[in-house]
Amino acid sequence: MISTDSPRTTGVAAELRAVTRRHLTGGEPVTAVDRVSLRFEAGTVTAVMGPSGSGKSTLLHCAAGIDRPTSGEVLIGDTELGGLDEHALTLLRRERVGFVFQSFNLVPALTAAQNVELPLRLARRRPAAGEVAAALAEVGLADRAGHRPSELSGGQQQRVAIARAMIARPAVLFADEPTGALDIRASRTVLRLLRELADRRGQTVVMVTHDPAAAARADRVVLLADGRVAEELPGARGPETIAARMAALEVGA
Repeated sequence: MISTDSPRTTGVAAELRAVTRRHLTGGEPVTAVDRVSLRFEAGTVTAVMGPSGSGKSTLLHCAAGIDRPTSGEVLIGDTELGGLDEHALTLLRRERVGFVFQSFNLVPALTAAQNVELPLRLARRRPAAGEVAAALAEVGLADRAGHRPSELSGGQQQRVAIARAMIARPAVLFADEPTGALDIRASRTVLRLLRELADRRGQTVVMVTHDPAAAARADRVVLLADGRVAEELPGARGPETIAARMAALEVGA
């Protein structure tokens, strides 16, 4: 059960303004993201979908400040990331951005509690009494604090990763295929958790997914093709509708 100790926020949590990202592949320039403009409202879940190579992960990495765009602007709240040096950008990511990977990225030698605590330690901040335990309790793992990743199921590891990403109360939680390595039951648990973070805590969630059932839980679905926004679907669209739109994109890819 997600607590409601944080008030629901309003406004724009993150924004991309005409963002383009180019890189070299085999010596040839490739435009992975092409002048994309998007706004992510506070307290909402956005799903980003598209055919393979459409720029989904690159878009997410630019939005999270992991990768710098070739041109355009990325804002977290009122802060434009392009004006930050590497040190300032690292601090902003640490304090205002959460990121969840498909492969969990937990430290094998650390317990669940130590993995959750790690971002605070890296920020040289001592956790408040009960802070880590409360974070694990929020994701339903209060009884797994002393377990290492190898002693946890895939779904439990992903929930530890979410608790770790949320411990600093970020403005935006980015998730790259958060259910891609999970079975159906674990996927449903993780998606329910992400949905509750938005609905009960006012957390902003942006997730890349290939699963129409996962995207159907979002408030908005952004479909990418060739690095551009091809279509935006509002919430309350069933997985069948989303799958049909995805199939149309893939045919045209």
